[in-house]
Amino acid sequence: MEKFLKGKNIGKYMGISIKDVNIASISPMMQHYVKTKEEYKDCILFYRLGDFYEMFFEDAEIVSKELELTLTGKDCGMSERAPMCGIPFHAAEVYLNRLISKGYKVAICEQMEDPKQTKGIVRREVIRVVTPGTTLNTQALDETKNNYIMSVVYVSNRFGIAIADITTGVFMVTEVDEIRKLLDEIYKFSPAELVCNEAFTMSGIEIDELKNRLNISLSALDNWYFDDDLCARTLKEHFHVGTLEGLGLKDYNCAVIAAGALFTYLLETQKNSMEHLRQITPYSTDKYMLIDSSTRRNLELTETMREKVKRGSLLWVLDKTKTAMGARMMRSFIEQPLIDEGEINARLDAVEEINCHEMDREEIREYLSPVYDMERLISRVSYQSANPRDLISFKSSISMIPYIRQLLSQFQCEELQKVYEEMDDLQDLYQLLEASIVDEPPLAMKEGGIIKEGYQEDIDHFREAKTKGKVWLAELEAEEKEKTGIRTLKIKYNKVFGYYLEVTNSFKDMVPDYYTRKQTLTNAERYITPRLKELEDMILGAEDKLYALEYEAFVSIRTKIAAEVERIQKTARAIAKLDAYASLALVASRNQFVRPKINTKGVIDIKNGRHPVVEKMISNDMFIPNDTYLDNGKNRVAVITGPNMAGKSTYMRQSALIVLMAQIGSFVPAEKANIGIVDRIFTRVGASDDLASGQSTFMVEMTEVANILRNATSKSLLILDEIGRGTSTFDGLSIAWAVIEHISNTRILGAKTLFATHYHELTELEGKLAGVNNYCIAVKERGDDIVFLRKIVKGGADKSYGIQVAKLAGVPNSVIERAKELVEELVSADITATVKNIASENKKQKTKPAVHFDEVDMEQISLFDTVKDDDVIEELKSIQLDELRPVDALNILYRLQNKLKNRW
Repeated sequence: MEKFLKGKNIGKYMGISIKDVNIASISPMMQHYVKTKEEYKDCILFYRLGDFYEMFFEDAEIVSKELELTLTGKDCGMSERAPMCGIPFHAAEVYLNRLISKGYKVAICEQMEDPKQTKGIVRREVIRVVTPGTTLNTQALDETKNNYIMSVVYVSNRFGIAIADITTGVFMVTEVDEIRKLLDEIYKFSPAELVCNEAFTMSGIEIDELKNRLNISLSALDNWYFDDDLCARTLKEHFHVGTLEGLGLKDYNCAVIAAGALFTYLLETQKNSMEHLRQITPYSTDKYMLIDSSTRRNLELTETMREKVKRGSLLWVLDKTKTAMGARMMRSFIEQPLIDEGEINARLDAVEEINCHEMDREEIREYLSPVYDMERLISRVSYQSANPRDLISFKSSISMIPYIRQLLSQFQCEELQKVYEEMDDLQDLYQLLEASIVDEPPLAMKEGGIIKEGYQEDIDHFREAKTKGKVWLAELEAEEKEKTGIRTLKIKYNKVFGYYLEVTNSFKDMVPDYYTRKQTLTNAERYITPRLKELEDMILGAEDKLYALEYEAFVSIRTKIAAEVERIQKTARAIAKLDAYASLALVASRNQFVRPKINTKGVIDIKNGRHPVVEKMISNDMFIPNDTYLDNGKNRVAVITGPNMAGKSTYMRQSALIVLMAQIGSFVPAEKANIGIVDRIFTRVGASDDLASGQSTFMVEMTEVANILRNATSKSLLILDEIGRGTSTFDGLSIAWAVIEHISNTRILGAKTLFATHYHELTELEGKLAGVNNYCIAVKERGDDIVFLRKIVKGGADKSYGIQVAKLAGVPNSVIERAKELVEELVSADITATVKNIASENKKQKTKPAVHFDEVDMEQISLFDTVKDDDVIEELKSIQLDELRPVDALNILYRLQNKLKNRW
């Protein structure tokens, strides 16, 4: 057989397309393949042939390349051999996972009959379509993350959203009216797969950017999936309700369409009733703090910005959970902080009470350790894909529940009592599994060794027949010899007649009436008796019958457990909550976190706050704590100045993280904290070119600023770092100034803001704009060197210490000394002359000019000429104030001030 090199397309099979096939000329098996492939055009078809899944034509070429498999050819009645490659069916999961991770969909076409017992073509059917959002293989999934599939429908300028995780039974819906809000939901859930209607792809969403940034598999479904009546009917039939009001979906018309389309898609791909999706939960995006994608990234909530790893994130600090369910719950807490005072305090009550009972906390965590992922286990049970070892894992997990509940019953707070009530001990299922499944079953489901002795009588009989058949035959032979007196009687066996009693001719007169002649030989007769026939039926095929009965019993047990899916899911969620609360309690205890007070007055008062991540990355006694005070009145905006690397960004991030932690129900790293609930947190920290979309640093910066100013409210917390840095000095300063004016104005926004800047000129705004106050990072100067004290103090910095920071960073001394000379000249001399002197010096040294005159704005240079005070007064008199915009006034003030100072 001709072959390709692995992963290479260098043979004559290349380019032979399934479209070129004359179906009448190919073999019957290939005809069935082509017809099946026609139904699943967007999938790679795994077609079962014996011990392999085979792929043909374009599918074979794709799989050969992606999985580096050998490409071969198959003679199927055409003039040329069809491209083909295959994988062993017992190792299919490994290959399947690799294809799914690359965004492919795979349709699995399985043999539905035993080839050994079938004449002609074996019947084959597609039993499931596996997609990135519907894979069930736990080895391919991160157990600490949900594997979401999202459906989005764009109808009448609204977006309906449905989100499901079929591995855990989560199913949620909501609606939004803006693209930005939709993107926030997509970034929040980070689905592995997104399906949508065609209108969504034309709604203004950057589809390619969405795919690339989040690695989402995105596909538009046919319009019939989104038919209003079909969607409503599908949901009502599945959830067994007469009206959608019963599901709480009365005011979610678009979401109903998204949910119905998603459900239809799941039913079609999974070939399963999806019975484990027992609840659909509508939610309002206003129920949770809004955290946009930039803020999630900048605050490093679940992964670091650079390495994209958990270590160094807030999740890394807070997640000390014992179960996979608890880890997912903790992640959801962080991704969706609460804004309801009562709900926040309920969580804080739970964390506080658990911490007050340290011994109970540690005992609970010890009992949680052996608990497996019950949410994903019950999903596999519902899918009928759970194996015997899965059921033993489930039994092991629920064996811990009575002990957990006993400890939990001692707690008094409302939230923990609710968890106790939601946690079913499931002891009826434990007893079923304890009585039926052996403690160490094999992985295979159809090879016996699963069911315990004493659980089912006929299984016990066949097991005995398999192991004790010879003993029974010997006992029957001895018994018949004694009854009949025929001492030469023998029980024998052959493949034609089975088991029989053989009596020689000399004793045939002694044969009793209940013997039935089976065969006559020259010197003997062969007989059968009812008892021997019974033993024959039991012994012959006992192994096959035993395996079949054990499998039937196993399936019956699995079905009984699947019928209790609602109880199990509810219990699993309760365990997840308890695990998350216990984790928050442990972290609070170990790290000296305190319970924050929660207020609705808009006051954020943090005493000696610390950055929860940074203090873990360095020695605790090296971290310098700082206070933060913001309110809706005189302390709305804090303008923070000071040198780079002094700790401004760390300070601002820690303040935002402390507020966020309080609103997820966590204790916080501070001596004392009183946190006013914020509806959203926005951050603008750092800058980088977005080369993929062709955006510069400054464009990225301004896009994020625009988003913040358009979507923030007076109840928001804004973290703004170095606004305007990506452009020229005057433009940057003007923009920063105007942004502060906009934010501080209560008639426009009035949001609480931490605003770090290298423009120390902005310190002039204190006293001129209501609610604006100056703060700076304390610095200790030692000659030409500086020491960062990392302490936020009242007041503004009067210089930037840029050269000193450059020195600390390791810039060569020659550069540092030259920079000092230049800054002295720029500060004290006429800048025009300075630039000319620099150019002259460079010319003498035949070096590249440090300043290019064609890049210098000569109007700006002329601003710094030496002038008299009278000139400034005359210019002031000539200004028409009524005709000035704020930004023009700012530029004039800045220019005149620098004229007077005769400096930059």
